[in-house]
Amino acid sequence: MRTITSKVDIERLFREGTRTSSKVATVLVAPTPEARDQHGRVLFVAGRRIGGAVTRNRAKRVLREAARRSGAPWPGLDVALLARPTTPAAAPAEIDTALRVAIAQWERRGGGR
Repeated sequence: MRTITSKVDIERLFREGTRTSSKVATVLVAPTPEARDQHGRVLFVAGRRIGGAVTRNRAKRVLREAARRSGAPWPGLDVALLARPTTPAAAPAEIDTALRVAIAQWERRGGGR
């Protein structure tokens, strides 16, 4: 799974991405820039408000596994998964649903066109 590491790409995703929030995660979706590989990339974020290092790492592991189950990376898409305080203890089905809803919402809005 390819991850987004460039500060420029991360800032673009936060600025231009379609945001969908649920009680377990926030998902940002934007088309991958033309200059980049079009296989799709993913970013996992767990800020300090989630908890200590162990809790943040667990939240990112939970999000990574949910992304794998949901078919990530999605071709032509940059997707950011932001942990919320409930993420580490969330049921896998809840996170899977949040991802599916975010991708469907992005497609309904025109898929970046």
